[in-house]
Amino acid sequence: MFAKLPDKIVTPNKDGSARVLAIANQKGGVGKTTTAVNLATAMAACDKRVLIIDIDAQGNASTGLGLEAPNRKVTSYDLLIGRNNASEAVVKTSIPNLSLIPSSVDLSGAEIELIDADRREYRLKDTIKTILHDFDYILIDCPPALGLLTLNAFCASDAVLVPLQCEFYALEGLSHLIRTIERVKRAFNPRLEIQGVVLTMYDKRNNLSDMVAADVRDYFGDKVYETVIPRNVRVSEAPSHGKPVLLYDVNCRGSQAYIHLASEILKRERRLSA
Repeated sequence: MFAKLPDKIVTPNKDGSARVLAIANQKGGVGKTTTAVNLATAMAACDKRVLIIDIDAQGNASTGLGLEAPNRKVTSYDLLIGRNNASEAVVKTSIPNLSLIPSSVDLSGAEIELIDADRREYRLKDTIKTILHDFDYILIDCPPALGLLTLNAFCASDAVLVPLQCEFYALEGLSHLIRTIERVKRAFNPRLEIQGVVLTMYDKRNNLSDMVAADVRDYFGDKVYETVIPRNVRVSEAPSHGKPVLLYDVNCRGSQAYIHLASEILKRERRLSA
């Protein structure tokens, strides 16, 4: 059912380690977690070994993959404070090739706990380096803020994927995020780049969606994916069933959009490896 995805795509990192992508936007409600879960599902269907790391205290990516809070034994919080190593936190999901490091509500206080910690910006990078060769892609679902948790994700990542809601203030928020990424690149992680911007919650009945899409494409050019993610009720329903929308209803418009997005991203990754 995922036949539209390319079936043989290599990981760009020359040493065979996972390509790490942070999925980030400081604004909530832009489809960040939905993109992380469904993009990971589509990549896994393409025989890629994929890991989602949930570092959002809300834990929506963990819930959306069917792992409820009482069943999260070792979490990303435990990794950040040094209580456990990464391999102890990895949980296999019901989806072949897709694993998860779940979130914990304790993450809500992690930034305060880590404020005086050694290498506080690199806690996530340091702990996942032991599992980089176990996966082809690692997607980090970031919280809706540009604090220490997101900084850890940026320091651990090769690139940032930005979901952007088609709304009036989209460009203003995106510009702030881009400046933050550039600061992180200069100060902490010189390899960090913007993998791309994906337009979400697109409503073809609303002229504003077209205006925002046009403005974003004018400003960021080919960094913006051709695929847009539509507003779709099936996408909204899927997390309550603990499933990605690609498993909940693969034929709906939202699922088809994420399949096309995964294809586009993997093709872009392939060009990077050429």
